[in-house]
Amino acid sequence: MLLPIRLCSLALRPSSPHFIRSTSIRFYSAAMSSSRVIVPAAVPVKEESSIFVGGLKVVDRWYKVPLDYTRPDGETIQVFARSAIPNKKHDDGASGESLPVCLYLQGGPGFECGPPKSHPLTEYFFGKGYQMLYIDQRGTGLSTPVDADALAKGRTIEEQAKYLKMMRADNIVRDCEAIRKHLLADRVREEKKWSVHGQSFGGFCAVTYLSFYPEGLKEVFTTGGMPPLVNNPDNVYKLCYQKLLERNKDFYEKYPQDVEAVRRIVQHLDQNEVAMPSGGKLTRNRFLDLGLGFGGHGGIDGVHRIVQRADNDLQIFGMLTHKTKQNIEACQSFDGNPIYAILHEAIYCQGGASNWSASRALPHAFRDDSPDQKVHFTGEMIYPSMFSDYSELTKFREVAELLAKDKDWPDLYDVEQLKKNEVPVFAANFIDDMYVSWELSRETVKTIKGARSFDTNSLYHNAVRNRTETVMNELWRLRSGERD
Repeated sequence: MLLPIRLCSLALRPSSPHFIRSTSIRFYSAAMSSSRVIVPAAVPVKEESSIFVGGLKVVDRWYKVPLDYTRPDGETIQVFARSAIPNKKHDDGASGESLPVCLYLQGGPGFECGPPKSHPLTEYFFGKGYQMLYIDQRGTGLSTPVDADALAKGRTIEEQAKYLKMMRADNIVRDCEAIRKHLLADRVREEKKWSVHGQSFGGFCAVTYLSFYPEGLKEVFTTGGMPPLVNNPDNVYKLCYQKLLERNKDFYEKYPQDVEAVRRIVQHLDQNEVAMPSGGKLTRNRFLDLGLGFGGHGGIDGVHRIVQRADNDLQIFGMLTHKTKQNIEACQSFDGNPIYAILHEAIYCQGGASNWSASRALPHAFRDDSPDQKVHFTGEMIYPSMFSDYSELTKFREVAELLAKDKDWPDLYDVEQLKKNEVPVFAANFIDDMYVSWELSRETVKTIKGARSFDTNSLYHNAVRNRTETVMNELWRLRSGERD
C-alpha cells in the first residue's frame, strides 16, 4: 500500500494481545546491478524562504533531475523539496540550518506532502534536534505532477506507460539521493548522511534506499511501512483481504443498523445512474471503495457517517443529495492523485506482471450478493472498474491495462544487501494493519540485519499522525538501545 493517511475520519477495538498468525514466505533476491545506477547531484532551479509564527522557517527548493537515471542526458523533470527548520539557535548555539536532516517519505504511492506545520512529526523531530525535509515524490504535488491531459500531450499510450513506469520507489529514491548530494554537499563525513522516516509506502521507499544507496543514510525509521519482499502482489492481497474481512466484521458489529442501510444504498446505485459532482459515476463498486477508510483511527466511524447520511437521503428524497456525494468524493483521492490507482499493484512487482492481482484474489465473500449476506466494503485494492467510475481515471484506462500486463519491472530490493545492512533501522509494525501485512512486515524486519521493531495491536496504520507521541516514543526507545 499504502495510504497517505487521509482517512474518512475510531477508537477501534484492538484484537487479543496474543494475536499471532504464521505464514509461509518466499523471498526474491534482487541483483544490485539492475537498480543501482550512478546518481548525479540534483540541479537547483529555484529557492524561496518564509518565516512562520511559532519559530518555523520554511525553505522551498525546486530541482531538475533525470526522468530516467539510466539516461541522464535525456528528459528531465522537476522535484520539489521543502525544508522545515527551527528558527532559533539550538542549545549548542548552532543555527537550525546546521541541524541534522530527517527526510520524510510520504505514504502512497502518488501523494504529495502537506505543509510541515500540519504534520506532527515536524515538532517531534524538532524536539529531538533535527530539521525536516519533505519531498513531493516525482509525479505528485509540485514535482512535475502526473495529469492525464498533460501526459497525453504528444505521447502515445505506450509512451505514457513508459513514463509512468518511472514513478516507482527506485526512482523516488534516486531523486532523494540526488537532492542529498546537493543539499548536504558542504557538510563533512557523517554529516553528509541524513535520517529517513518512511510512513506506509514511504517505508517501502526507505527499504529500497537501504538496498541500493545505504551510504547516504544515517538511520531509518518506518511506521506501517516495512514492505513485503515479494515479486508480485498476489500473496500480499490474500493476507490483506483477510484483514479487510475482519474490519468489515468490526464495522457491522459496531453499527448493526448499517447492514440494511448499506444494502438499500447499493440497491439504489444498481438501479440508478448517479453522477458525481466532479464527474464520473457513483456505482455500487465505487461506494464500496469507501472501505479504504476502515484501516485507520477514526475510519470506521467516518464510513458510518456517510452511510447514515446516504440512507437518510434515500428515506426522504429517494435519491442522494449533492452534499452526500461531495462527502463521498472527499474520501476518494484517485482523480487528483492518479498514480495511486495506476501503480498500486506495480509497487510490488519485480520482474513479473500484476495482471490485476486484487481482482483475481477477491474472496467469495466480496462477490456474494445473496440477500442474507452482508455487503462487504473493499479496501485499498485497485480494480479495473475504477477506470470507468472515476472521471480522471477513465483517461488512463488503456495505460492501466498495458501496465497490468507489463512483465518488465526492475528490482526494488536487494535482499543480499539488506542481509548485510549496517544502517540502524527502527520499525513500528501494526498487527491489525489493513494495508501492510504484519506477517510479511515481520519477515522483512528479520531479513534486514540489525533492524529492530515495535509491534502492537493497539495502534493502526495512521498512528504516526493520530498517536504520534505513542508510536514515536517507542521508536526512540528502540533507538536508545533500551531493552526490557
